[in-house]
Amino acid sequence: MKPLALFLGCIAPIRMPGIVSSTRLVLDHFDVPWTEMKGASCCPAPGVVGSFDLTTWLTLAARNITLAEELKADITTVCNGCYGTLQESSAILADENVRYEVNERLEEIGREVRGTARVYHLVETLHDAVGPERITKASSGLEGLKVAVHHGCHFLRPRRTRDHGSSERPNILTDIVSACGAQPVAWSEAHTCCGAGGGVRAGRPSTALRITATKLRSAHEAGADVIVNPCSFCHLQLVRGQEELQESHGLDISVPVLHVAQLVGLAIGLDRSRLGIEGPPLPKGVPKRE
Repeated sequence: MKPLALFLGCIAPIRMPGIVSSTRLVLDHFDVPWTEMKGASCCPAPGVVGSFDLTTWLTLAARNITLAEELKADITTVCNGCYGTLQESSAILADENVRYEVNERLEEIGREVRGTARVYHLVETLHDAVGPERITKASSGLEGLKVAVHHGCHFLRPRRTRDHGSSERPNILTDIVSACGAQPVAWSEAHTCCGAGGGVRAGRPSTALRITATKLRSAHEAGADVIVNPCSFCHLQLVRGQEELQESHGLDISVPVLHVAQLVGLAIGLDRSRLGIEGPPLPKGVPKRE
């Protein structure tokens, strides 16, 4: 297995560092080789830059991909948006004509994208490289924990480049939750946006919060103890959104939120203090080591 260059994106290192520490600890626990990707920039965001200037979007993404190629590594991401940009850019750059045009721009900074680095999401790494069986063997203590599984938008779509099974009834993240000993629950808003995507959090915050509130109510009504997600931006919205709903609307919908790396970290008995879990407290009985 090639080593994995960790592409952490913008949000996780700056605003959700627990996702970063959890990812490193979990990969180390399962002996997955990884390395830091130094000098990475924003992915850039899939639905913004690419909508205005596709070639610039591809060039910025390609520069990030060249960093992994220099390390002779593949890429793993902890954010659906970063995954969406880098994975789709990689697929588009397979076209020699497109790659030639992008490399003409990269030549100005002494870089060339060759297409030797594959792009994976951490969910794929856990599901395919580690595997549910190994996770199950290493897990204990989460039996009975009811989980609302949120796959997020950019992880599943478009299907032409991201084939994780049905985008309407996905199982890949649910498989990991089950491998941890937890119990996925059915909930009506499982496949809706978290509220943050497409610039909505920045441009229309009240709309973003309304979407988030609907999602949180759905998880609560389904009896979920926690929401588990694979995306640092979804994570930010679901955690901070609860605080913002309380502050601006006096609305208290308290549902703990875990990134998939944090859930696996808890399941395999890593110190909770090293997993950087934020937001409402976890249910009693969830393993806690200090």
